[in-house]
Order: sequence, then structure tokens, then C-alpha cells
Amino acid sequence: MDRRWPWQAGAMAVQINPSILSADFSRLAEEAKAVEGADWLHVDVMDNHFVPNLTLGVPVVEALGKATDTPLDCHLMIEDPDRWAPQYVEAGAGSVTFHAEAAAAPVRLAREIRAKGARASMALKPATPIDQYEDLLPELDMVLVMTVEPGFGGQAFLDIMLPKIRRTRELISKHGLEMWLQVDGGVAASTIERCAEAGADVFVAGSAVYGAQDPAKAVEELRGLARQATPIARRMEDGPATAR
Repeated sequence: MDRRWPWQAGAMAVQINPSILSADFSRLAEEAKAVEGADWLHVDVMDNHFVPNLTLGVPVVEALGKATDTPLDCHLMIEDPDRWAPQYVEAGAGSVTFHAEAAAAPVRLAREIRAKGARASMALKPATPIDQYEDLLPELDMVLVMTVEPGFGGQAFLDIMLPKIRRTRELISKHGLEMWLQVDGGVAASTIERCAEAGADVFVAGSAVYGAQDPAKAVEELRGLARQATPIARRMEDGPATAR
């Protein structure tokens, strides 16, 4: 089964996922429409336990999915994702990310997410190394390397995460996997090129998009910067972006 959305089947070297954590929560439908040229809409789910913040849950994700044609990329910063993650697929998420630090049975969880028709992704906090999860990579569609401590938007990008991004890309290439490498935290015009050079191809941007006067234009500008910085060999492997 191809777990990619139709307009993302085939290779896409760069994807920009605006984070609604930085949007106006009183106008979520309008804020989603403001970035409809983006590849995915990144939805941060926080439970005030795994991280010290509380955002939104399944009902809001379900409503948001009805308000936009942009597929939803749900990042679950919650305890017990083994129990709750499948509900986000049922609510309409096309990609669901659980944290390695929170999942009790990550292989089983990834397989359940995939079986329900969504892409399965695993996130790592800054202090969590990727190497101990190398054997798990074939069970995933994406790895998310957090470039800030999860929990709050607007934090400064952690440059010390660049070697971890490179190492994750090395492991993906080592196993010949067709999977995405996402970065989230402090992604902006001043940092996205470094992330792309290190091997990331999916970029979550919050305040850099929703803090701009024209969010749609900000998405395209970030995409252009990332494409220019993506290593030539990987661009040739990936080929041109398909039409959305």
C-alpha cells in the first residue's frame, strides 16, 4: 500500500509544513487556508504531561481536516501514544508522529498507524540519539529530529542538532530507505539552508510562516531556500516535485 497522498507520490525533495501552533487559534480554518500552497499542515498535539503545554486534541484535528484540503501532519507530544495515536488517523491525519521517548511498543504502533492508512513517523527529543533506533527505521515513513526542546513555539534553533540530522540521513541512506527526514524547531530563513545541507527534506516552520505578513509567500520563500541548499546528488535522486 502506498501511504503517500496522491500529490506526494513520487519524490519530492523539499516539503514545507507550517505549524498551526503559531497560528491564531480563534481563526484556525482561515489560518489553514492562508497556507494552502504548503505540502502539509503541521498540528502539534500536547497533553501538559509529556511536555509542559496543552494545545488541542482529536475533535479539533477532525474539524480542521474538514476545513482544509491540505493534509494534516500530527505531531503527538503526549504520554501513551500507543493508545491515542490511532485515533488521530481516524480523525483524518495523513501522517502521525509519536515520540520514541513515550511509545511503549514503537514497532507495533508504527504498524498500526500504517495499517489504518496514514504515514508513521517517530520523533526524537534533542538529547535522544538516533543510533539506538536504527533497526526500527524500516518500520517508519519519516523521522522527526527536534531542533528545539518540544513544548513551545518560537524557540531558537539548536545548531548542535545538525550532526544528528546528518547521522539520521546517513542511516536512512545506509539502509536504502525511501523515507522523509523532518526537522521542527526554530526553522526560518536563517536556519533552513543548514538543515537542508545536513540532510533534512521536510521542514516545520511556525512563526517564520505565521509571523510573516504573507504566510503563503513565506512558505514559497522557505521552499526556495531549502531547494537551493539540498545536496545536488540527493536532488538528482529525488527528481522534480510533483504537482500538488
